[in-house]
Amino acid sequence: MTILFTKTIDATLLSKELGSDISAECIEVIRTEPIKMAPFDLKNHSLIFTSVNGVRSFFKNQFKPNEDFTAKNYNKIYCVGEKTKRELRKYGFGTFKVLKNADTLSRFIIGNCQHEQFLHFCGNLAIDVLDKDLPLQNIQYKKITIYNTEEIHPSVPEKYHAAVFFSPSGVRSFAKLNSLEGMKIFSIGETTSNELRKHTTEEIFTSEENNLASIFGLIKKEL
Repeated sequence: MTILFTKTIDATLLSKELGSDISAECIEVIRTEPIKMAPFDLKNHSLIFTSVNGVRSFFKNQFKPNEDFTAKNYNKIYCVGEKTKRELRKYGFGTFKVLKNADTLSRFIIGNCQHEQFLHFCGNLAIDVLDKDLPLQNIQYKKITIYNTEEIHPSVPEKYHAAVFFSPSGVRSFAKLNSLEGMKIFSIGETTSNELRKHTTEEIFTSEENNLASIFGLIKKEL
């Protein structure tokens, strides 16, 4: 049995998680590029990160959050997913709140953070949940595009028993030139699954958490 991962995963990890019965191949379907910008003052703002690339691009541009909660203008940091949280930790920063996806983050902010001002550092193809929902509740929100995502649109002639998708942009990139029919389809999170449903009627197996451990657990259960 052969399974396609639509991003590069460490071969040692694949072998450990999938064993000898499942053969795995990886192909990149998107590429990302940081946008260079001059860092600006972040005071009086709470910060939102919804991807690892957003975190990396933010610090590459030399932004300096103030995490001293005893200070008047310290920056609360909200993020989506444990992977994004871990990336922030690499740069020495913790998180005020971690939610599993943009929908739950939006609901939390609306219910608990009405008076904060938000800056969302993200990619050009970030889903528009936050910038649709928050302004409607008179919450000050601004999206800062800090990296670009490009859909590569690879042509993949090989046939696979299953395929794994990690983002809506990755789904669109793959689906442009390739069929999703006749495969078991695994998705990391509901946002990616919603995009997959636009391109196939096949059953989609969605991980409970937006991380590799959850997707591997689902694959082993279903395959």
